[in-house]
Amino acid sequence: MEKVAPRIKVLEEAFDGNGNGCGSVEATQSAILKVLTRVNRFQVRARKHIDDNYVEFMPNHTSPDTYLEESASLTREIHDLLETVGSEGLGALEEANAKLADSGRQLREILLGLRVSEHVLKIDELFRCVEEAKTSKDFLVTLDLVGRLWEFIYGDDSSVATPEVRRIFNTLDCYETCKVKYHCQAYLLEQSLQERFDRLVQLQCKSFPTSRCVTLQVSRDQAQLQDIVQALFQEHYNPARLCEFLLDNCIEPLILRPVMAEYSEDVDGGSHVRLSLSYATKEPSSAQLRPNYKQVLDHFRLLLQTLAGINSSVCREKHVFSIIGDHVKDKMLQLLVDECLKPAVPETMEEYQSSTLCEDVTQFEQLLADSFLINPEQDRALGQFVEQYETYYRNRLFSRVLETAREIIQRDLQDMVLVAPNNLSTEVASDPFLFPRCMISKSAQDFVKLMDRVVRQPTEQQGEDGADPLAGILSVMLHTYINEVPKVHRKLLDSIPQQAVLFHNNCLYMTHWVAQHADKRIESMAALAKTLQVTGQQHFRVQVNYQASILMDIMQGFEFESPHTLGSNPLKLVRQCLRQLELLKNVWANVLPETVYNATFCELINTFVAELIRRVLTLRDISATMACELSDLIDVVLQRAPTLFREPNEVVQVFSWLKLQQLKAMMNASLKEITELWCDGAGPLTASYKSDEIRHLIRALFQDTDRRAKAMTQIV
Repeated sequence: MEKVAPRIKVLEEAFDGNGNGCGSVEATQSAILKVLTRVNRFQVRARKHIDDNYVEFMPNHTSPDTYLEESASLTREIHDLLETVGSEGLGALEEANAKLADSGRQLREILLGLRVSEHVLKIDELFRCVEEAKTSKDFLVTLDLVGRLWEFIYGDDSSVATPEVRRIFNTLDCYETCKVKYHCQAYLLEQSLQERFDRLVQLQCKSFPTSRCVTLQVSRDQAQLQDIVQALFQEHYNPARLCEFLLDNCIEPLILRPVMAEYSEDVDGGSHVRLSLSYATKEPSSAQLRPNYKQVLDHFRLLLQTLAGINSSVCREKHVFSIIGDHVKDKMLQLLVDECLKPAVPETMEEYQSSTLCEDVTQFEQLLADSFLINPEQDRALGQFVEQYETYYRNRLFSRVLETAREIIQRDLQDMVLVAPNNLSTEVASDPFLFPRCMISKSAQDFVKLMDRVVRQPTEQQGEDGADPLAGILSVMLHTYINEVPKVHRKLLDSIPQQAVLFHNNCLYMTHWVAQHADKRIESMAALAKTLQVTGQQHFRVQVNYQASILMDIMQGFEFESPHTLGSNPLKLVRQCLRQLELLKNVWANVLPETVYNATFCELINTFVAELIRRVLTLRDISATMACELSDLIDVVLQRAPTLFREPNEVVQVFSWLKLQQLKAMMNASLKEITELWCDGAGPLTASYKSDEIRHLIRALFQDTDRRAKAMTQIV
């Protein structure tokens, strides 16, 4: 009834008592003017109230509620008057009285001004409510009020104010003051919330010269904690300080350093939970000192458990941990995968079979997702690690095997061991699958043991794609051995005879191993075996040629002092060559396979013997005395050379051995005996000598006589 009364009063003044619309124009104008007068008086008082608060900043204890109620009442009266008169009525009044029409338009304008006044008064009312809410420490209410203030001052919601009202409001003197006051209230609210949050969630870091102690203490007062958190972690809140603390002092150290963690739920009588982390500030110098991945994940669980109290929902799809995660998850996941999980991938098949890494990571990813720290559909780092686990394993296993192989290659070749001690040369000759008794480097034996471990790995352990994790690794290992050993041990291979022999044996040993494992997964097996064999033989051949050159260098000084006597130097040089061969025997005899040793020494002795024979055959005149001395010199060779072999009879395999024996015989033979040994080209001398060489020796040994001339005719 109170709302209807003003409308009835206006109707009575504008129309006659019978309600037939015959009231005077003066009565209608009078009703409008009365309303206008009341509105003007109200605006004067409202403007003074606003100016005192937002322009002059005078003390003002008047509540805006009074003005808002009066504004609402005037608004209703104006609406009722306008509805009663109506557009048609106003049109008629215009025809009757232009002044009354002007009053109607003025009525609409004053209504707009009244709405602007009401808008400002509502802002003033919200500021007053904010102060009251702050006094009662009702932070969620305060936050809601500050949000409504933002809508009134900055927003564009038409349900709050029409565009015309906002346009006029933005031109008022109080507008800038309202903005400043809003920002002050928003800042003070955030500061107050932050202070309360810091009391409920205490983060401390104490640094020492070489270590650091970090403490996180969180209140268990869930009601208060959630109110503060929900109010603080809003859209415009920046949690950079909190996130930086967690990342720098908790997350990174947990991944990169050994950390001692202590968790307690009985702090201050059970009112708080506390997590203490202690660690060295210097990063571990060795990867072996990095924490185990299980320990890292356990520490992360303690960290999430400690902070679980603040993980409230702040809106429909946002939790506190998701806000924190937006700032820390990228670096956290990268460090976790690169510095913790990848190094934890197994390096051996035994470790692979017992590893639970994939299951642990999957469970941990689910924990992070359940805590809203990550979105597993978007943050794929842990999921991709699990998907690529088999590839990581194959690569790590491959790298570990090659790393071990390279470490073995670096070892000294001189550290040797006997292999196949019971395989005699006669047995090996009849069975090509037997490896001959010889010495090899212990490093080569270790290398073969490593390859044995590779081929013994269970074939059922394959990746999900069916790929063999060791496919091709044996071929790479052997190629690495072939290429790297000559580089690593180049100086010793060139200068020390035994080194070259050992490398030769090592290559033969590995060639034999490849042949034995022809049914295994060795790529290009035939070519690889050939390369191994050729590589070992090449380096051995270099050393054999070098030893032959030493003998030839010694024999360069083989000169005769006079035509009549041999002198002491030739015998000295022959003995030097024999001593060189004996020294070589000491380092090769028990190292090389017997057949290889015999063939090699036959070649070296032949080089020496052939040069000795060549030197003798250059003499044009050999006296009886010199012939005797040459016979003795040759006899030294014939006596000592067989001792260079395990079986002295092996010396007969020397290509020039028979020729040397026959040369000694001719030094002591008569002209007749020599011709008989030639026997018209059918005698034993023809096996080693040419007719020109025999005629030359006859000329040097015997004087020019008819008998010599006759004998010469028989040597054809």
